[in-house]
Amino acid sequence: MTHSSSDLQGSAAGQPLLDTVAIVGVGLIGGSFAAALRRRGLAKRIVGAGRSRATLMQAKQLGLIDEIVSLPEAAQQADLILLAAPVGAMINLFEQLLPTLRADTLITDAGSTKEDVVAAARQALGDRVGQFVPGHPIAGAEASGPQAAQADLYEGRVVVLTPLPENSPPQRERLENVWRAVGARVVLMSAQAHDRALASVSHVPHFLSSVYMHQVLASEDADSRLSLAGTGFRDFTRIAAGSAEMWRDIFLANRDAVLAELALVRANLEQAESALREQDGQSLLQFLERAAVARRLWGGRSQS
Repeated sequence: MTHSSSDLQGSAAGQPLLDTVAIVGVGLIGGSFAAALRRRGLAKRIVGAGRSRATLMQAKQLGLIDEIVSLPEAAQQADLILLAAPVGAMINLFEQLLPTLRADTLITDAGSTKEDVVAAARQALGDRVGQFVPGHPIAGAEASGPQAAQADLYEGRVVVLTPLPENSPPQRERLENVWRAVGARVVLMSAQAHDRALASVSHVPHFLSSVYMHQVLASEDADSRLSLAGTGFRDFTRIAAGSAEMWRDIFLANRDAVLAELALVRANLEQAESALREQDGQSLLQFLERAAVARRLWGGRSQS
């Protein structure tokens, strides 16, 4: 794969953008970030930290990281720290990083919710919160773990940054340059706007997929149904295979926005169900056509 010079925006004469990058949570998201940095020579050294020694050893064996470090060591050594961990773990991570955090180290995250992570950062980091630039790469897959890492995962994908008032322009621009260098498109928005939008287009789809999967499994003839399931079932339930721990944290963290969206889904479901119950073919046709046209026009511009 070839890359244009614009891929290395912020890198002088082909030199790496970063000296040392620390990744906390070297699974699909963190591991893919490491693989992308490695492929493009954007970091001289990549270290990994996290709660699972076995996962970190696997990441090292796969060449995603050079060394396994503790969180205090990551804070001491890294120019950039990516927190690719469940959002519920963030406050603990911030607390462990703070005592040895260098003044020039930039922290970011890959969490699917932002308001709760910002609150955790403010609580744990205090007057050092300006060193944290919240982020969310809109990319993923049902696979997990270091073995699922893809060097091209962020190619053409949207990465949302929700900068804080305490972030300096150079800090924000530095992180933007890194994400653009791995092929991503950077979008800036507020944490509140992010959480409201992601509740609609990411969190509720996963919630509904999991609920539907649960309903099928609870049926008396579940085995028979599953044996007949085809591509429609596969496509609709794919995201239900994601990490239960991660999605539990996302739903709880973004509860109000998710509940608001579910109320709207319920209203639309009742509308379609009413047309079906009353055998109102014209209303049902209009409902289905509107959804079909909108889906065709969207065409998958940003996958999650």
